[in-house]
Amino acid sequence: MSSGALSGRVSLVTGASRGIGRVIALALADAGSDLVLSARRMEALENVARECETRGVRARPVVIDLAAAASIGVGAEQALKEFGRLDHLVNNAGVTSDGLLLRMKREEWERVLTVNLTGAFEMTRAALPVMVRARYGRIVNISSVVALMGNPGQANYCAAKAGLVGFTKSLAREVASRSITVNAVAPGFIDTEMTRALPGEARDRMAGLIPLGRLGKPEDVAAGVAFLLGPGAAYITGEILNISGGLYM
Repeated sequence: MSSGALSGRVSLVTGASRGIGRVIALALADAGSDLVLSARRMEALENVARECETRGVRARPVVIDLAAAASIGVGAEQALKEFGRLDHLVNNAGVTSDGLLLRMKREEWERVLTVNLTGAFEMTRAALPVMVRARYGRIVNISSVVALMGNPGQANYCAAKAGLVGFTKSLAREVASRSITVNAVAPGFIDTEMTRALPGEARDRMAGLIPLGRLGKPEDVAAGVAFLLGPGAAYITGEILNISGGLYM
């Protein structure tokens, strides 16, 4: 049994098989939380679950397709059956399909909105009843700095992530009386598989836009999420934590 700020809690993290989601899961495990890890690929989830369990917590992988409401409901039921409780939800999963608006197809728009925004809506709707009954819960939505500042070629992604900002603030007002907090994190340019695939000069240009002079690390984002789920953030709700190295002020 692990001890830590989140010991005894159960956290569900979507998009936990790689990138920022994986690092969030590991950070929450380090803080003592048991975990339900969701994504579309079981093999990758099982690997992350094993990593988390080396920290002394329980971690259960659950395959969930955020584009399918039925899959979300089944996944939430599995999580509750496994642990009997659900204290935290981190809506991290997301997809991109970049392109200029004049060339963007309707299906590219709808896929990004469905997974990034509607998926978070459905996931929250599935998890919220148990939090309301317990009169306790923490929800963190992973938005993006581009929701606050825009980004050419990402109208669909920016719209979805900006939608999460409004969703966060509205839900925070709805559930505050049940001692449930709802916040969001807005990461900037983070050093992940996606940014590492860019040419070196493109990465240098990105870093040059950031006052702190470097791309963020997934651990920077995970630390913000762990804080918002922890006891030190008990009086914070409806906030957007901007983790961008000063890219947006």
